[in-house]
Amino acid sequence: MKWLCFLLPALLLTGCTEPPAPAAKLSATGLLSTVNQTGFARATAPREFSFPRDHGEHPEYRNEWWYFTGNLQSDSGRRFGYQVTFFRFSLTPPGSVKSDSSWAGNPVWMAHVAITDANGQRHLAEERLVRTGPGLAGVETKPFRVWVEDWQLDGTGSAFPWRINITAREFNIALELEGESSVGVILQGDQGLSQKSAQPGNASYYYSYPRMHTTGNITLDGTTFRVQGNSWFDREWGTSALSPDQTGWDWFSLQLSGGENLMYYQLRDGEGKPDPFSAGTLVSAIGQSKRLTPDDVELTAERWWQSPAGTRYPVEWSLRIKSQNRTLRVKPVLDDQEMNLSVRYWEGAVDVYEQNRLTGRGYLEMTGY
Repeated sequence: MKWLCFLLPALLLTGCTEPPAPAAKLSATGLLSTVNQTGFARATAPREFSFPRDHGEHPEYRNEWWYFTGNLQSDSGRRFGYQVTFFRFSLTPPGSVKSDSSWAGNPVWMAHVAITDANGQRHLAEERLVRTGPGLAGVETKPFRVWVEDWQLDGTGSAFPWRINITAREFNIALELEGESSVGVILQGDQGLSQKSAQPGNASYYYSYPRMHTTGNITLDGTTFRVQGNSWFDREWGTSALSPDQTGWDWFSLQLSGGENLMYYQLRDGEGKPDPFSAGTLVSAIGQSKRLTPDDVELTAERWWQSPAGTRYPVEWSLRIKSQNRTLRVKPVLDDQEMNLSVRYWEGAVDVYEQNRLTGRGYLEMTGY
């Protein structure tokens, strides 16, 4: 449920590659209902997916992203959460700019990376924002590669495993991810069409690999930790944004100890109440999926945290799956996992409890209240 790349036009009106100063934060929701859609394709009906082709670029749509989150543990038991995201955003429709310059037209790219160091009780985040330019960012399919400067995701040919390599100012991430498992790929929504509001085309094409076995290294404070665990990969592309009466969201990706995987996003209306287009998927350990609607899930905020900037986030939740009469308690590994970048939002590692027993791990993303 990742719509931050709708914000890139405001970030790039001057053509700069540096993000605004911290005081010049952009509203993640204030810009989502003012998207210029002219000339772009829109997600209006289910489509046939083809892999590995759909791991690559879809330039006829205004935006897309490759989104990884995961919980990892070192050989010595040190716990890390991580986020790596590549956003592509087109300023104008394909073919609408006539110029031989490598700087002309489309697209622009943004990347966000973060580490949650559970033992050190800290969250570190960094972003890059560039025009495509001559090779500064892009996506290739043969071999598969997505990159923003020297931050990159790549594969051997077009198959798994995939590799993530990030060298940030305060940490390094070097991971290998396997996609073929008992779960495999999951099409979200209606056969991969994820409808966000009543207006036709206010939707994305959305699939996930909810449980990618992950190994590799995280380097922090000059020490390299050999780690392993599970990652969640979300892939979306589309053109349209939220409707004007949708003001925010809370998104959960939970990997449960019995092998189940749960994705649920709660859209919020102007009064902060759940929107009827909130949705999700419950996936069994063998890859059988069940669509979830607001009639299936009840979310209750249990504890709030306020950032130094004054933004409030509900960092603990009760998530009740009504059909199973089952309640999960979602708690943050660290309260302060706010992404204090060009756009301010909360995204961080969480633990999942059921009947006071640890039963899973995952990630939670929220816009502020």
